[in-house]
Amino acid sequence: MLQDAAFTETKAETELVTGADLLLEALEKEKVEVIFGYPGGAVLPIYDKLYHSKILHVLPRHEQGGIHAAEGYARISGKPGVVIATSGPGATNIVTGLTDAMMDSLPLVVFTGQVATSVIGSDAFQEADILGITTPITKYNYQVRNIEDIPRIVKEAFYIASSGRPGPVLIDIPKDIAAFVSKPPIEQEINLPGYQPTLHPNYLQIRKLTEAVSGAKKPVILAGAGILHAKASDELKRYAEQQQIPVIHTLLGLGGFPANHKLFVGLAGMHGCYASNMGLSECDLLINIGARFDDRLTGNLQHFAPNATVAHIDIDPAEIGKNVPTSIPIVADAKEALKQLIQQDGKPPANKEWHEQIQKWQEEYPYYYGKSSEGSIKPQKTMEMLFEKTEGKAIVVTDVGQHQMWAAQYYRFNQADRWVTSGGLGTMGFGLPASIGAQFADPDACVVAVLGDAGFQMSTQELAVIREFNLPIKICIFNNHSLGMVRQWQEFFYESRFSHSKISVQPSFVKLAEAYDIKGYVISSVDHAEEILNDVLNNREPVLLDFRIDPNENVYPMIAPGKGLHEMVGAKP
Repeated sequence: MLQDAAFTETKAETELVTGADLLLEALEKEKVEVIFGYPGGAVLPIYDKLYHSKILHVLPRHEQGGIHAAEGYARISGKPGVVIATSGPGATNIVTGLTDAMMDSLPLVVFTGQVATSVIGSDAFQEADILGITTPITKYNYQVRNIEDIPRIVKEAFYIASSGRPGPVLIDIPKDIAAFVSKPPIEQEINLPGYQPTLHPNYLQIRKLTEAVSGAKKPVILAGAGILHAKASDELKRYAEQQQIPVIHTLLGLGGFPANHKLFVGLAGMHGCYASNMGLSECDLLINIGARFDDRLTGNLQHFAPNATVAHIDIDPAEIGKNVPTSIPIVADAKEALKQLIQQDGKPPANKEWHEQIQKWQEEYPYYYGKSSEGSIKPQKTMEMLFEKTEGKAIVVTDVGQHQMWAAQYYRFNQADRWVTSGGLGTMGFGLPASIGAQFADPDACVVAVLGDAGFQMSTQELAVIREFNLPIKICIFNNHSLGMVRQWQEFFYESRFSHSKISVQPSFVKLAEAYDIKGYVISSVDHAEEILNDVLNNREPVLLDFRIDPNENVYPMIAPGKGLHEMVGAKP
């Protein structure tokens, strides 16, 4: 028996592996469930090993579709989305997705193939300096030069992508490194002395905020996506209830606090509700938890929260004070900060009149829309119907534009991690592939992809993936034959000069769906919508619904560029 053991040990020591072997082994150790990848010459050694891998591989029909699918997967699962692309054009096709993930703090680990190390820098076929290209749009990036480093680099990449403020990490692997044969390297532990995210808040700053809350008359909590990334929804609810503070959401933060809660005010920003925007304008204490004070939220900074003491809780110290001067900075994980605030059990503020004021705003200035014209259906009504018929439990994925805002306004998110959208970058073509990733992340969920007709046409090829895996995604196209938000801005600010924003020629989306063996329906009335939705939302088949909406419908309220949150247009009919 001792001889057998010694023989086994010797064999293990002398067994040779390739770089691709080490990569797949490292991915399995990270418990990767699905890879969104597109093969090509520089990644063929990796794909040869994937042939026998137990990890599910999904072939998008375009690399950009693959990385957006990985974003949707990451957003719903909370795990890093994994992408593989070949060198050159394969790698450059994922640049938009990397930027999108970086701005919206989504954890991705992206592998790009590279030409052989012997020809790097010689303008070899399909060579691109992907490290130089992606340095500003990744949390970190690597190029592997030694096969022994692969296990360590992969382990570090997953840790960096998912810890602290999440974000994309790219690993560039030259083809010869992936094919190189070597003895298995000794496993190394992660040692990143220069990367130590601060998880726990400073106690004195927590005390300072607790005292500020007790003395406030008009406090509000601004909840961003940091609540969702930290899995802190329960803590936010407990803290808001304990201190009786109204909660306002950013676009990416929706679902972090239940919309049916009495303390929920609504969405803030350019197309936020009147009560939320006025709440931010007139508050005396603003507690920002996990939001980055972007321009679409704040409007003109000179008019933003002019009378408020600002407290900002964020795991990324670079965001605190970047756009809005902050009196109480707290660098910490949102969950850990909220836990400590709850433990303080501070005296709640005397803010009864403030609650009454917010309620009055909500009652006097609700979202509104008119009656449908003949042959069309109101997009707002469509979103209300989708909410009712899914009982608010669907995962809603959007593209970018008017439909995105209507979804944010009219679908009431009462659960965390049910909302997937491109916020910071505003990427058209995002919605359809992101819905694919969301469905893989939660196979049993009802996934509703709310898309504009223009954005949908940027990624229609991904219908093939939906059919291939029989993903029961409900594709809802808000069809107004235009670039809706562009048209709205041209109407408002360019004297209705609709320069190239109206689409005169486009395909039959129903026939296009049928070409992929997916059922499709054109819907132009509420009665027809009732009938079709009752049918399709209760089955596990993909379907495309072409909702014909009024081409002149606008999103209200709206804050014009350069205006403050209190200067809303269209807050009342």
